[in-house]
Amino acid sequence: MKILALNPGSTSTKVALFECDDPACGGIREAWSDTQRYDADVLGRFAGVMEQEEFRLAEIRRCLDEHDTHPSGLDAVVGRGGLLKPIESGTYEVNEEMLADLRSCRWGAHASNLGAPLAVRLAAEGGNIAAFIVDPVVVDEMMPLARLSGLPEIERRSIFHALNQKAVARRAAVELGSPYNECNLIVAHMGGGISVGAHEKGRVVDVNNALDGDGPFSPERAGSLPVGGLIKMAFSGDHGLPDMLKMLTGKGGLVAHLGTNDLREVVRRMDAGDERARLLFEAMAYRIAKEIGACAATLGGEVDAIVLTGGLAYNERFTGLIRERVEFVSEVKVYPGEDEMLALAEGAYRVLAGSEQARRYTRK
Repeated sequence: MKILALNPGSTSTKVALFECDDPACGGIREAWSDTQRYDADVLGRFAGVMEQEEFRLAEIRRCLDEHDTHPSGLDAVVGRGGLLKPIESGTYEVNEEMLADLRSCRWGAHASNLGAPLAVRLAAEGGNIAAFIVDPVVVDEMMPLARLSGLPEIERRSIFHALNQKAVARRAAVELGSPYNECNLIVAHMGGGISVGAHEKGRVVDVNNALDGDGPFSPERAGSLPVGGLIKMAFSGDHGLPDMLKMLTGKGGLVAHLGTNDLREVVRRMDAGDERARLLFEAMAYRIAKEIGACAATLGGEVDAIVLTGGLAYNERFTGLIRERVEFVSEVKVYPGEDEMLALAEGAYRVLAGSEQARRYTRK
């Protein structure tokens, strides 16, 4: 069984081939992987991200040739899911309705919108093999209570690191010896953005909006802010809408305070005696722990494990600060990094192996 995984990012495309010699083995392994990086000048020639489809497709074909891989030898191609309407978690077969929403950027423009179009075109070259996406950021399983805010015009949205959160939650469930849909877990994905989700019996019933909404501040994002101060800033005349949005996502968090999004640099400053860096380091850990505590309340205190994942989880000092505040709730498991390529391949594998049924996307 051979599965090709594609993960288009803003300035790169990750490509990897996964194999399983015996479908009964219950797992898959990476055969090879490649990361294509694009110069800003090259991408600047395109009017928008969706105009990059032909360029990226040609680059992927070149990559496949270099690795002596042809689509005709594949069983499936799986791409990163883009900005679609809110959908249930799972593996979705790429169809025309999905492609129409992604190519038109109906729900927003992002490089991940290219995942499904690239996957389906390579699948066609392989003889109409299956093309999938898995757990895009718009996965929405929030319970009604979690959607309400204090204003009827503003509803809380589920936008989070669904692909990695679901993957590590399943991994934790295996270690706990229980099916994922029988576990209560709190998963904190900690990277450039931070999302903390309450997983109740296989569904993320509450999670902070990790893109431009609430939750802990992160290396690049402002997270929850005092609303009054934010409104006054917005109407001060000193900032336009694009500037304000950039302050929330991209120039917020550690970038705003310290001018860097690299936690390693923050640690270097701490070790050199920078007390401001130490305070921000501890405050970010504190905010994550506080969000985990809120998720514990969501789950009524019935928590089988707390899972810390993402790039920031490599720093043991950082995870240690969080652990100190939350381990009274439940045991803490740490899975550093985010293996999105494997998570994509596993989603396709579950469908091919018959343990999960592919879902269908509709535009309604």
